[in-house]
Amino acid sequence: MRRYTLYILSVLFLSACSRKAEVPDRFTEADVPASIYPDYQDVVVPPNIAPLNFIVSDSSATSFVVQLQGGGQELLAAAAANGTVQMDTTRWRALLLASKGAEVSVSVYARHAEGWVRFKPHKFGVAEEPIDAFLSYRLIEPGYELYRQLGIYQRNLTTFDEVPVYENNREYNDADNHCVNCHNFRMGSTESMLFHVRANHGGTVIVQNGKAHKVQLKDSTIITSAVYPSWHPTENLVAFSTNKTGQAFHLFYPEAIEVMDERSDLLLYDVTKNEVSHIIRTADDLETFPCWSPDGRTLYYCSANPSRFIDPTAPDSVVNQYILANYDSIRYNLMSIPFEPQTRSFGRPRLEVEAESEGKSISVPRVSPDGRYVLYTKGDYGQFHIWHKSSDLWVKDLQTDSCYALTEANSPDVDSFHSWSSNGRWFVFSSRRMDGNYTRPFIAYFDRQGRAHKPFVLPQEDPEWNILLLKSYNVPELSRDAVSISMQDLHQCIYETEGENATYKPNPTAIVVLDGRTGASPKSNTDGQTGASPKKTE
Repeated sequence: MRRYTLYILSVLFLSACSRKAEVPDRFTEADVPASIYPDYQDVVVPPNIAPLNFIVSDSSATSFVVQLQGGGQELLAAAAANGTVQMDTTRWRALLLASKGAEVSVSVYARHAEGWVRFKPHKFGVAEEPIDAFLSYRLIEPGYELYRQLGIYQRNLTTFDEVPVYENNREYNDADNHCVNCHNFRMGSTESMLFHVRANHGGTVIVQNGKAHKVQLKDSTIITSAVYPSWHPTENLVAFSTNKTGQAFHLFYPEAIEVMDERSDLLLYDVTKNEVSHIIRTADDLETFPCWSPDGRTLYYCSANPSRFIDPTAPDSVVNQYILANYDSIRYNLMSIPFEPQTRSFGRPRLEVEAESEGKSISVPRVSPDGRYVLYTKGDYGQFHIWHKSSDLWVKDLQTDSCYALTEANSPDVDSFHSWSSNGRWFVFSSRRMDGNYTRPFIAYFDRQGRAHKPFVLPQEDPEWNILLLKSYNVPELSRDAVSISMQDLHQCIYETEGENATYKPNPTAIVVLDGRTGASPKSNTDGQTGASPKKTE
């Protein structure tokens, strides 16, 4: 299990200071709840989640006892001298299993000079449905200049075990300097997974049948490397976007980094044949963040049309300056395009959510496993909402066509990248709500009425770890099973192979418009299709 020395010493200290827990015979009642960190009050948790350890803040208290009751079970825990409460894992599991579909009451007792005080009890709910057991994420410094000490890690949500999937160079080495990003699994299973390697040893690493190989998705017609993947649920296909991306750093602005697309298209990659083709290739539209529906017959994506202030035929240097000058005016709508798996053919784009007219922009669509909801983020502008404080979680109900904010899950700070559990009852997302600087994974229950419940931060064995860790959790992805391939095998694939070049094979149904507008915000026709411009085939 990967931890830092400071954390190991903290655990040893807490273990050495633990004491037997007993509920005091006499105490006075306080009319306020205890101040605890993290905030686990009134949340809903999965029945298979690791213990919600927390810290009680009460500087005048000398000791604490916590009593949890639910489903006829009781769990007692004594806090360390600093107020940290760590619960017995076996008893915690028994408590949650007995409390499925009900609530657990939490009473915090604090000993002061004048005697014991019991704070007003708080509660949390336990859902019937479990969450996928594994969460994968990248740990990365919020602002970085070098690809150093960066990796993809996997946490067992039922315990506190964390293992590295892949780590790059621990120390800066110009010859081996590289980044890893965009890890992605097929339908919540790690049997098919991929991630990208950038800079040295670059390529896309694909893992299937326990083996890894590296491919190069390049062609003169492709803008740059593939990014933002989505595995097709039934065919051995992956949809990507290809983005020419730039970064800007604000000097006097609360949102420190701005990530912008100068150009972007959509790609389809056949893993079995090692062939790549275009889905959409346009001169003046920006298409990004593809996502398949669970039946594999619809591809959702985000699209913007900045041609009102950018000439698509201008040189790249000119386009870059226009993008920088107008970054807060570029807004993306949610689109979809039908797909026929047997013939590998695409239909005409359809407008799903028109956000531009309301001064908003959509990013990262993810369809629920039952195919009913599209979960996405909506902010004031742009498509890289991980730094946008205006970013909130929204859903579109595909059954009713209604769109609404997940108010219970949102915060005044950044709420961005998200992933569904395979049963559709949970989702995890990145949020900066704890301190405004570091993203932490939050887990929210999504009930059968399409409502989100108050989310809770990823539990830690030492709850202070959310303060001590000076890295952000990036791209949280849930999976039912653990990654089985070893880091040594991935290291060998990345360092010792150049990567096989994919063959470019034009798709006759691709939408290719290089001399006109595709219409990023088309008007619907009476047949439910969109009024996209006539297409040219490759």
